Amino acid sequence: MDFQLSEDQRALRTGVRELLAGRFPTERLRAAVAAYEAAGDGPVLDRGLWRELAGAGFFSLLLPEAAGGAGLGHQEAVLVMEEAGRALLPGPLVAGVLLAGAVDGAATGERIAGLCDATAAPVLWDHPADCDEVIVVGADAAHRYAAGELRTAAVRSVDPLTPLGRLLDGPSGVPYAVDVGRLRRDAALLTAAQQLGGAVRALEAAVAYARQREQFGAPIGSFQAVKHLCAEMLVRVEVARSAVYAASVTGDPVEVAGAKLLADEAATGNARDCLQVHGGTGFTWEADVHLALKRAWLRAAAWQTVADGTETLAEALTDGHIVL
Repeated sequence: MDFQLSEDQRALRTGVRELLAGRFPTERLRAAVAAYEAAGDGPVLDRGLWRELAGAGFFSLLLPEAAGGAGLGHQEAVLVMEEAGRALLPGPLVAGVLLAGAVDGAATGERIAGLCDATAAPVLWDHPADCDEVIVVGADAAHRYAAGELRTAAVRSVDPLTPLGRLLDGPSGVPYAVDVGRLRRDAALLTAAQQLGGAVRALEAAVAYARQREQFGAPIGSFQAVKHLCAEMLVRVEVARSAVYAASVTGDPVEVAGAKLLADEAATGNARDCLQVHGGTGFTWEADVHLALKRAWLRAAAWQTVADGTETLAEALTDGHIVL
């Protein structure tokens, strides 16, 4: 099986990177953080930006062409979500991609869809004040709600770009007919892609800083200890990328579980090492390093925790699904 990207896929990835560089540069990232701080538990997403992304086809990737979508597959969706993760783009992006055909207006950005994992404890979902409709996904069934139909409590999030809400009600909405196992698997895969993008951002930031920061008359990137940190970050990225890309092709639940584990490790490990490379300045609010680390922590708990992923792989080993 050939896992090399096609020319069209490379062009897609480049196009999304350029789009996000123009539409969501560092200045807009910082403005989003300021909006969150000012809004408290209110809406914080820029709906104009959301519609711009939708107009570029961001949320219609998986929709068939007959329904007005791009008719692409999970491989392309993973490339797009990787770039979104690299840009630290906020919002319920996984829900936007997976529910574009289920929630009216989601594909065009006129309405914002949310996905909530009812098996998590506590039950949380991203940007509750911004979502117009929410699909609550349990272990075996899913239900849909207008956002105002859910009783929630605001939860202070570790990530200043991802406000959270905790559900206070059990599932009682309109049943949503869907393959729950596949929906959960797809959500884990796209979240892993976001984590991969975050790991890439941390690597790039560490390398850039190591080249410009000087000590003892030389760039710190020339010091062996810093070289080792950056090399380890690169290894994490490439291992996670191979796993995420492969899982997007095969769709195998065990491979998706492994990809999520590796991407979580890459995102959190690289953000920590990036902070170390930055030294004292990395711990400050003015530096962007903490934003990548906090996003990585939050996504590591979304759709598949480390414990759940490890259990999936252990069961696969026991059943002979994986042969060492």
